Amino acid sequence: MLLVVDCNNFFVSCQRVADPSLNGVPCLVLSNNDGVVVARSAEVKALGIKMGQPFFQVRELCKAEGVRVFSGDFELYSRLSRRVMELLREYGTAMEVYSIDEAFIEVGELVGRCDLVEHARKLRAAVLEKVGIPVSVGIAPTKVLAKIANEWAKTQTSSGVFSLEEISTREKVLRELPVGEVWGIGHQSAERLKKIKVFSACDLAKAPSSVIQKTLSVAGARIQLELKGTPCLNLHSTHEAAKSIQCTRSFG
Repeated sequence: MLLVVDCNNFFVSCQRVADPSLNGVPCLVLSNNDGVVVARSAEVKALGIKMGQPFFQVRELCKAEGVRVFSGDFELYSRLSRRVMELLREYGTAMEVYSIDEAFIEVGELVGRCDLVEHARKLRAAVLEKVGIPVSVGIAPTKVLAKIANEWAKTQTSSGVFSLEEISTREKVLRELPVGEVWGIGHQSAERLKKIKVFSACDLAKAPSSVIQKTLSVAGARIQLELKGTPCLNLHSTHEAAKSIQCTRSFG
């Protein structure tokens, strides 16, 4: 079994750790050249401001609604990310740091010994108490299912924890999930799947494997197996060295 732990609105949450008076205040964070929106508080999302939206398009709206706007403080974000990840390692037997604000945690040895939902709630409370960052936790037997559970924890629950351990729950959620929202299925792949009448994650899981492999290649076949509960994507507990670096610019 895996947990996916994702920090909520991470850059904004970091700004709030640094300045608690920002709690409850609409906040957004801009890219390192202040060109586009890269993080939004829940209050800013409610205003309709999109992730990746050019800031000049929403500048006047932010002024009118009293939105606090920040340039990215990536030193702060990295420092708090390290603290979160160090704490998460205590809650499983192996961990993959997937991004600055997200990690997969293997908890297979705990199955049958404790309630994984309660374990996830304790993890969530510990991160909030010791670091000040709110997180959402998804529980499932595979990476793809765990990502789906995590998204459900963010959007469909008030507890911030959601489990896809039970097959009946899994089938219900997959029926409601559009295939284009499955982790690893991009827009073009979703369009190809719709042509063969695969519209939901449940349709993808139940389609003939030979048809899916022909439509999406081996990568699509692995996603299908993951949706069925068969792990195909390994946990990577070490980081690979970066192979490239780039500096980009955009108009103000």
